Amino acid sequence: MERTPSTAQPPPVRLVPYGKDDLPQLVRHNSPEMTAHLGGPEAEEKLRDRHHRYLHLNGTGRMFKIVTTDTEEPAGLVGFWEAIHSGHTVWETGWGVLPEFQGRGIAVTATRLVVGEARAAGRHPTLYAFPAATNGPSNAVCRKVGFTLVGAGDFEYPKGRWSRCNDWALDLTGGAPRQPRTG
Repeated sequence: MERTPSTAQPPPVRLVPYGKDDLPQLVRHNSPEMTAHLGGPEAEEKLRDRHHRYLHLNGTGRMFKIVTTDTEEPAGLVGFWEAIHSGHTVWETGWGVLPEFQGRGIAVTATRLVVGEARAAGRHPTLYAFPAATNGPSNAVCRKVGFTLVGAGDFEYPKGRWSRCNDWALDLTGGAPRQPRTG
């Protein structure tokens, strides 16, 4: 029996800059299900601090709402920001897609869009992602977007909580992924 390849496309999404009215979106991401690989839900004060940081990245990154173009519903958050990795300042990315939108390729599409944003910012040659080693869906996003698995290590996030994470890198210059220089 001949199978016809699936032509189903993930719902089209667009990135909308994170704004002052987006705290409720951040609150939706603060559920046990959404934060299982991040140490669990944050206290309200910590969420307000995060909201403030997202609003004031000022050239050191950008946060976005992921919005479906067919229904204009907010489906998640994605962004990139400066972080210290192996003693060097690099771009780091992260994403979260709300449960009712998961499994549709939205995280992959949104992360590809944020790769373009980080590339356009032109500040760092490599974009990193550090999903928990146990977070199969986020590690799959990294593979599908074209990140290269550099290794694994123990990362502290949030402060005081260590977990085993994979270290994924994506070269933004068009060449091979670069590892941070040591020493």
